[in-house]
Amino acid sequence: MRLILGSSSPRRQDILKQINIDFTVRKPHVDETQIKTTNPIEKVSALSKLKAENIPFESTDDIIVTADTVVSYNNIIFEKPKSREEAFTMMRALSGQTHEVHTGVLIRSKDKQTSFVETTQVTFYPLTEEEITRYIDTEEPYDKAGAYGIQGLAAPFIKKINGDYYNVVGLPIGRLMQELKSFSHKGRDLS
Repeated sequence: MRLILGSSSPRRQDILKQINIDFTVRKPHVDETQIKTTNPIEKVSALSKLKAENIPFESTDDIIVTADTVVSYNNIIFEKPKSREEAFTMMRALSGQTHEVHTGVLIRSKDKQTSFVETTQVTFYPLTEEEITRYIDTEEPYDKAGAYGIQGLAAPFIKKINGDYYNVVGLPIGRLMQELKSFSHKGRDLS
């Protein structure tokens, strides 16, 4: 089997490298605005499917994995902030609250396809305006759903999580590896 990661996310790549998995990156080129749903679970499911459909098979051994992650609070999706003001608004909303991080994952081979959504609850400590301002003055919030990176400078904001930490980073690796077991064939796997 040859694992193809359909994502340009350096965080997803780092997670796979951390567990010593060989993979190739192929970035899907899709218009994410065509997915109109405001339901966070439906959105990540639809986006991971759209990305997977955009990556052609190059070999019968290809296993394509695509993913999409959103943060939601009170059922409102917080995507990557487009401005400093938007980042500030998101961080202020998450301050002292519990929100959800949803990652939709789709796995497909030539003859099989499966998908799932992993959800993790994240609780922030209350944040001062000064803490938020200092954080959004860095580059970190702007390429991350919900305007924060749990694995980076926002780590001190996290009071607790309920669920998979790696899901919050962007790839629920434990669940992914369990699902990939059913894609092994002829005694070959990804290791």
